[in-house]
This record gives sequence, C-alpha cells and structure tokens, in this order.
Amino acid sequence: MATFATSDHLLVIIDPAARQTDGESVRIAKDVLSAGAAAKVCLPEGPEEFARALGRRGSRRPVVIGDDRALVRAVTLLHRHRELAGCALSVVPVGDAGLARSLGVPPGTVAAARAVLDGAERRLDLLADDSDGVVLGALGIPPAPLRASAAQPVPAGSGPPWLRTTYRSYRSLVRTLSARPARLPDTPAAGPARLRIDVDGETVVDLDQPVEAVSVTPGAAGLARVEVRPLSVGAEATWLRARGRTVTVTGADFRYRADAVVSGPVRRRTWRVMEGAWGLVVPPTGE
Repeated sequence: MATFATSDHLLVIIDPAARQTDGESVRIAKDVLSAGAAAKVCLPEGPEEFARALGRRGSRRPVVIGDDRALVRAVTLLHRHRELAGCALSVVPVGDAGLARSLGVPPGTVAAARAVLDGAERRLDLLADDSDGVVLGALGIPPAPLRASAAQPVPAGSGPPWLRTTYRSYRSLVRTLSARPARLPDTPAAGPARLRIDVDGETVVDLDQPVEAVSVTPGAAGLARVEVRPLSVGAEATWLRARGRTVTVTGADFRYRADAVVSGPVRRRTWRVMEGAWGLVVPPTGE
C-alpha cells in the first residue's frame, strides 16, 4: 500500500448532509485535517456543486467528509470520468457509515482524520454495471423497503454474514430517513421474484425458480461472490453460491439496492468486477 506524507495538499469536500447531521464532528475533522496538511475546504450545497468541486481538484488529494452516500457518490463520479485509477480517495465518516467502516475506515472523527493524513492507499475491487453505476459493498435484490416499521431485528446467527452486516447498515439508514418528511417513492416491499442469474455465462437460477433474496458482493482476486436464496415452502431453502467476474440478472421490472441506493425498475443488468479499481486511504497495516 502507498503511504502519504502530511504535507500533501488536500481538497476537503464537506457533504451538506454531514453539516446538517453533526456540525461538531465536521468542525473537528476540518480542524485536524487543516492542522496536518494544506487543505482547501469546499462546502457544496448539492450534488452538482459536489461534482464540480471534485472535478476541479487538480493535484489535490480528495477527502470527503460525509456518510456512505457521499462516499459512493464520489467513487461513482470518478468512475464515470475514468479517473479512479489515478486518485486515492479519503473519507471521514459523519452520519451513516457502515460501508466506510467495513472497508477499513476507523470509527471516530479524529482517528479517521488522522488516517487521512498518515494512512496508506488500499486498492479495492468494485462492481460496475452497464449503466456506469458502481457497487462498493453489496448489491441486493429485491431491495428491502425503506420503512421504519420494517426494521425488525434479525435473529442472532441467522443467515450468512453479508445479510447481517447489510441489515445493520440498513437499520441505520432507516433511522436516518425516518426523520425526513417523506420516504423514497416507488420502493416496493421485498418479496419473491422470478429472475435469471448468470455468472460468467453459466445459469445459477432460471426464471422458473422464484427467489427470495440475491446478494452480489465484490470478493477477492477479481471475483464477485453471488448468493441466491430460492423460495422455499416448508423447510428452509439452501443458499446457492457462485463466484465469477460478470453477473447478469434478467427479470420483469426488478429493482435492486446498490449499497444504500435503490435503482430500477430494469429488465436486465450486468455487473462486472473491476479488480483493484479504486483506492481508499486507511490506517497502515497493523494499526
């Protein structure tokens, strides 16, 4: 992993949601970064200004102060401009940050800011789809509904680890959204779906077998992990698992959740693994 000197010039982009959620943490992060490096601070008021600030970073190393949505937004923008390969991204989490922490960003504002200054770049895989979207953590089909009433606990030890981790992030997202006056429109309740899922051209499940859940996550060595739970009557269904570089899902108007964002409906979407496609600055190995 490449390490960085504290003399690096930083472009600190403070997401507007972070300023509204926890202004004190934002102030602390800004003070730590400004004390340790030459930092230019940007306060975008919306997605367009966020994109302009990132696009005009020049030789400065970008640092996002914000939640998981801000992190995904930054990676998506760099991917669409084909600038991920030469850009090491840093994040100081403020707000819902289960994804960032799962990728190695330390909890705590001061620790995360210090990792920006003294950390190392870790190259990570991602999933890129055929509409230029990205998945950093997990892809889920069908998407869970964004309703506070749906946030029931998952029994301990129930389901595979990816489901328990995704659910914890989901509950945190629900708590954030429940304070807003309206929820996302057209978000269906999760339920069985008829999907054809092909991994590297091999069919894992076809349209004649309804499925209850599908998960796709970037794995190791450029391979995605695919887990499918077929619909079961009576006994619990056995999870179907596969690994591959490309995953194609076909079905009638299905929606999917990529990290914290619901997309669709679509009838076909292909995701491919981009090995080592993006760099995230995290504490050096051993810390």
